[in-house]
Amino acid sequence: MTRLADPWADSTTDPLEIAQQAAKVIAGASNAASHDIAVVLGSGWREAADLMGEVRAAIPNGDVPGFAPAAVDGHDGHIRSVAIAGDPERRALVFGTRTHLYEGRGPAAVAHTVRTAAAAGCTSVVLTNGCGSLRPQWAPGTPVLIADHLNLTGATPLVGPAFVDLTDAWSPRLRALARGIDPTLEEGVYAQFPGPQYETPAEVRMARVLGADLVGMSTALEAIAARHVGLEVLGISLVTNAAAGHGAPLAHDEVIATGQAAAQRCGNLLSAIVTAIAAGDRA
Repeated sequence: MTRLADPWADSTTDPLEIAQQAAKVIAGASNAASHDIAVVLGSGWREAADLMGEVRAAIPNGDVPGFAPAAVDGHDGHIRSVAIAGDPERRALVFGTRTHLYEGRGPAAVAHTVRTAAAAGCTSVVLTNGCGSLRPQWAPGTPVLIADHLNLTGATPLVGPAFVDLTDAWSPRLRALARGIDPTLEEGVYAQFPGPQYETPAEVRMARVLGADLVGMSTALEAIAARHVGLEVLGISLVTNAAAGHGAPLAHDEVIATGQAAAQRCGNLLSAIVTAIAAGDRA
């Protein structure tokens, strides 16, 4: 299929209209009129997708309006329609990569995954990422539920009087469900920086003073947009390194290696959570 033009280069683009167009293409390519749960895979989570169920379709990002090929090593540039393990009549829409703010395509492109998920019929989304830990007890390879976030990017995916209540942005119901699957899961506050540079030790200390436990370059803007379109949101961070000033110098290779080492645990956890969400939605 011919590579599509990037609609985010046009300031008059309606993000919700592009999401509807993307959902229509996904429905046709996956032979599924709608999907139930969306999953966005961050750094370190690529292998986890393989355990969620049978892949019914894998659609290249470049074939779907508003999406672009993966821009980061360790991400996969496909959107997968997955028959959920244990409940194959229900479908998960799995995004193998995300658009980061530092790619320069704007907040609307960052939010396009979750807006497309809502347009495709999803009622909930699981946002995953790789992150730096400010807590020594959370070693690389530790999954942590996101309980709240700090948006330190200076940006928002919303335009105009879109007054969204973020009191429970990170669903207490879904966090309780996840802890029921793995009682060892802890929760923390995630701070999103714009990137692409890693945070300085001083910035990490600032984030800690503000209440952060985890730092990274994604996820918060997606959560804001997801709540705006009515999605219930669960966030899971995989600690891939100690934040700057808390350990060795930072490198993206370490992020990828940690994700590969934790793939089985994260894959089993993610699969169980998606299955449980589907079962709860059906009940």
